[in-house]
This record gives sequence, C-alpha cells and structure tokens, in this order.
Amino acid sequence: MRVLITGGAGFIGSHLADRLLASGYDVRILDSLVPQVHQGGAKPSYLTEEAELIQGDVRDRETLQRTLAGVDAVCHLAARVGVGQSMYEIADYTSANNLGTAMLLQCLIERPVQRLVVASSMSVYGEGSYTTVDGAPAVAARRSLERIRRGQWEPLSADGQTLIAIPTAETKTPDLASVYALSKFDQERLSLIVGAAYSIPTIALRFFNVYGTRQALSNPYTGVLAIFASRLLNGRPPLIFEDGAQRRDFVSVHDVAVACQLALERPATAVAGQAFNIGSGEAFTVTQVARMLAAQLGVDIEPETTSRYRVGDVRHCFAELSLAERGLAYRPTRSFRQGLAELTDWLEQQHAEDHVADASHELERRGLTV
Repeated sequence: MRVLITGGAGFIGSHLADRLLASGYDVRILDSLVPQVHQGGAKPSYLTEEAELIQGDVRDRETLQRTLAGVDAVCHLAARVGVGQSMYEIADYTSANNLGTAMLLQCLIERPVQRLVVASSMSVYGEGSYTTVDGAPAVAARRSLERIRRGQWEPLSADGQTLIAIPTAETKTPDLASVYALSKFDQERLSLIVGAAYSIPTIALRFFNVYGTRQALSNPYTGVLAIFASRLLNGRPPLIFEDGAQRRDFVSVHDVAVACQLALERPATAVAGQAFNIGSGEAFTVTQVARMLAAQLGVDIEPETTSRYRVGDVRHCFAELSLAERGLAYRPTRSFRQGLAELTDWLEQQHAEDHVADASHELERRGLTV
C-alpha cells in the first residue's frame, strides 16, 4: 500500500513515515517546507531517503493531482499550528488549514482512496470536561477577563460553582476558542462529511500535546515543550502564562505515529466516520513540565510565571481514551518520563534560536495577552 502523508517532512509526519516504511508501506510525502518550521525552507536532515518527497503546497490543485497518482491512503497532517499566531495571521491559518483540506478533498472526489486519516486537535474542545465538587457533570463557563485580571484563573459553572477538571471524552461539545481551533474543527468535519458522502473511510484523530524529537525548536509557536527547551538551551527561564497550574496531556510522538497507523489498518466498520482522542491519559501542570525538563537537562533554571492570559487559551484539558482503546486498539506505551528522557538526549545535540520574547511582544502589541 502506498500512503501519502501531507506535511510529512514535519515533526509528526516524519516519525509516521519512518514507522510506515518499517512496516512495509510505500510512503510519499507532500510538504511545502515552510521556513518557520524548516530553516531556509530546506529538506530536514532527519527525513528518510526511502520516502518520496514532493515539495509543494496542498492548496495547489495540479500538485495534488500529481501527488495522489497511485496513492492508496492519505494521512493529512499538513497545517499551520499554534493558538497565539492564529489569532493575528487569520487569513494564512484559514487558507492553509481550511482551504488546504478542502482542496485535498476536492481532488479525492476525483481520485478516491481506501482510507483517509486527518489530524485534528484537542483544541476543538476549548475547556475540558468538569464536574461539580459533588461529582455531577458540569459545563465550564468561558472565563471572563474581569476574573482573569484579578488572577482568578479557575473556570466556574454558569451559576458560579467551583469545578473539578476530569478527563475529556469525545462526547464533549466543541467550544472553539481560537482561530486555530476553528480551523482544526473545520478540517475534521469537512473530511468526515466528504468521506461519508463519497464512501471514503475517514477517521479524525484529536491529538493532545504532542512532544518528542524533531520538533522545530526555533519556532516560538510550536509545542510547549519545544518552546521551553529553546529557552532552557539558551540559559533563560521558560515563560509560563497564568499561574502555571493549568493541566495538559503530553503524548509522545511515537504513540501518535502508532495511532495513525492503527487508523489506517483497523477495519473500516470499527472506525470510519469517527473522531478519536489521541493522548497519554496522564495530566501534568505546565509548571511541573517546565521543572521536569530543566531537571532532565541538568540546568538549575526555575520557570518564570508571567500571570498573563493569552487570548484563546483554556485552563485544563486532558484526554479520556476509552473510545480510542475500543475502536483503534490504541494504548499509549511511553510514559512522560520515558519520553522526556529520549527528548533531552536529542536536545543535547541541537541548537535552538530563542524567539519566544519576540513572539510574546507581538502578542502583547496586538492586545492578545491580558
């Protein structure tokens, strides 16, 4: 089987390419090699020569038609990422993510495949799931700027009750808090709608906070661990929004690659037309993560808590995985501590340019931090 991975030269895509090749697949990659991710727009050194690389934009119809020739399945990972940047590069994010997916689907109508896997995101949930202190299900109200300015970070229910964060299942109603979240939901829904209409078995995978080797360390809008690493490798403290007690689910890129392969291989009757959480099932505060990374790197640098809120951020969100376990037979295999050890071994050989302060200034200049 020949699999096309859009965005396959990137962080997740390259790991997926390695895994599929080792499992006997033919792999073709379509990637525009965006300079913000790939320095100078160059092919990354980690990308295997065994995969066929076509440099081009998923929004270009002719490139897509040529790239889809002879392809049996598609893993659609190509997207602009990052909540903060999406809030001011609105047209770019909407074009790359929404229009790019629409163009891919338009071409797949003419040249259908046996399976389509699309990368979605935990960001579609907005706030995660909560209960009251008595254990009753509750919906977190949007946090008001008035409360945030007073340093009251935790969300409350609509009637002002204190809430307890619990794992978030796929049944939670989406609440799109950023342009990035909206674009990921659009990618997901477009793919599932068109897949059902044209009998293309389609699966959406809602990735939580993916980390691991090959993340773009000099991109200040990438995953939080890579951003923290770029600061620590330059002798500077990680900058943390709010009070650092917000909780997230950090999932190894190796587990994400496994999930993508399972989505390609599981019987269509078990998975087609569904969206699945792909996380670790563990939750850590952002401050814990910053301290664990510093300790693993052997540097004595405490994170700096800014007590600032970034527009589009949510307080707590971590994965409930029972649906993925039943449908995909997905079970994460790497604990966060194991994944962190692998990441830091790789980080010690890397050079990172720290652009975090510039990104923070840009957000502040535009009134996107409070």
